[in-house]
Amino acid sequence: MSNPSRDALIARLPKAELHLHIEGSLEPELLFALAQRNGVSIPFASVEAVRAAYSFSNLQDFLDIYYQGMSVLLTEQDFYDLTWAYLERAADDTVRHVEIFFDPQGHTERGVEFETVLNGIERALKDGEAQLGISYRLIMCFLRHLSEEEAFATLDQAMPHLHRIHGVGLDSSEVGHPPSKFQQVFAKARELGLHVTAHAGEEGPPEYVHEALDLLEVERIDHGNRALEDATLVRRIADEGLTLTVCPLSNLRLCVIRDIGESPVRKMLELGLKATVNSDDPAYFGGYINDNFRAIADALDLSEAEIIKLAENSFTGSFLPMADQIQHLAEIAEVAGGR
Repeated sequence: MSNPSRDALIARLPKAELHLHIEGSLEPELLFALAQRNGVSIPFASVEAVRAAYSFSNLQDFLDIYYQGMSVLLTEQDFYDLTWAYLERAADDTVRHVEIFFDPQGHTERGVEFETVLNGIERALKDGEAQLGISYRLIMCFLRHLSEEEAFATLDQAMPHLHRIHGVGLDSSEVGHPPSKFQQVFAKARELGLHVTAHAGEEGPPEYVHEALDLLEVERIDHGNRALEDATLVRRIADEGLTLTVCPLSNLRLCVIRDIGESPVRKMLELGLKATVNSDDPAYFGGYINDNFRAIADALDLSEAEIIKLAENSFTGSFLPMADQIQHLAEIAEVAGGR
């Protein structure tokens, strides 16, 4: 049930978003505009037809249309416009810091240069920092349905630009593509000083979370829902203080959960896990970060203390320096104290 006081708190609280695929913020209106600008043919007659197609029964259904939408992204300005549109929405949701995933392999395989993608996204992120006060980290993801050899090729493309990239991640089709498939390329990324994170336990089993921790040595776990099926794994995640980047509306739209009331966020908090709330691919899943907060707050009847804890976790789970984290936590305390 909606609670006006709680909704007002969500609106005011500073937040970090740690699980956002920038290509997944491509709203139908922008998709149409870019298709027209670039002369790209798309199989939809209207914005409404695109929205109607955003009905998925699993992760692969979503990915099929996700990669189709990418086809309109061709120029540096396209990637700038995509990223800037997301940042404006994030600013409206009182987001102070973003850690954005991007999928270079989804573009380079279409003939778009790596630098074109990076330059457009980074230019918007820098403008967002200067104009909107949103700091950022940029995380390059490997597509797990492709080979480790192809991931290494992407890492090679990134080598001249590593001073502009803060970490690597692992996304795309999870089932059948365990983290162990990418053990060597993640070892190389760590050797290069990059942060490491990976999607695990969304549709894949708890064993995939174990592999992400043991073989990839990730610093945080993206999704992690199915980790709750393994009590030993839960204790380990809690003891090590690892962050879980949960995406409630994504879980609902991809049928990871049947109802938003099944979101694991409260249970994670009760188990002492550092859960965070994120929007994943908001254009496709029907909501940005505050929409996700409100959805679970209403469905789970979260207390204001739990909502504040989720906001705090978003900063302490980030790749920001401790001094910056402390500053954001102080702002949260100030907002919470004035509610």
